Amino acid sequence: MMFAQIGCPTKAETHNREPDVSRILYELCGAEAERCFSPFAWRARMALLHKGLEFERRPTPFTSIARIAPEAGKTVPILVDGDRTICDSWAIACHLEDAYPDRPSLFGGDGGHAAAKLIESWANAAISSRIVQMIVKDIHDILAPEDQAYFRASREPRLGKTLEAAQEGREDRLADLATALLPMHLMLKSQPFIGGAAPMHTDYLLFGTLQWARVASPFSLIDPESPIGQWFERCLDLYDGHARAVKAA
Repeated sequence: MMFAQIGCPTKAETHNREPDVSRILYELCGAEAERCFSPFAWRARMALLHKGLEFERRPTPFTSIARIAPEAGKTVPILVDGDRTICDSWAIACHLEDAYPDRPSLFGGDGGHAAAKLIESWANAAISSRIVQMIVKDIHDILAPEDQAYFRASREPRLGKTLEAAQEGREDRLADLATALLPMHLMLKSQPFIGGAAPMHTDYLLFGTLQWARVASPFSLIDPESPIGQWFERCLDLYDGHARAVKAA
């Protein structure tokens, strides 16, 4: 397979070609192919659904990612859209927004684009960084044996401790996570979605992070009766319950 330049295309590039209806989204999966749990792949999947675009999913375990498209990148999600191959969930969202301007907007203009970038940075730095240490051993346990070995060998040096030690005492860290989520808790007391009356990419950025935990771990991170918990339930119901159909851990 030949791969084109990677990244967000310019508007001129995308507007001057007819988009190919053949799209393939490579996602990270556990031992069960249907248990796709990557927060970044979920962001990309929800963006495709928001745009109303058909796509084929290709669940991929950790140790098979390098064989997908070495020229594109070493992580998933990877989207093949016609003659383009795009790695990275943010780059995929940029591509979809520019390549399909006649479809529902992910950002709603430059201001929404900037707000989404802020929320992406916050979700990665303040939320995902906390959650990973609360579910990292659970992620390991849903992987196939060969992926478990890779995961432990690659994650424990980053954490500076064993997976078991990282996850230990997680109940005591729920209050810290709730504090980190407080800005969204306050916002969602007065509106149904982060995007306002309807979801936008700002919603999918945080949703992907929480769906990661839902699919990979049985540990409950948020109160289902809280504003964030109710918002999360609304996101699970989007697009005919697409995300809810993926079973929780």
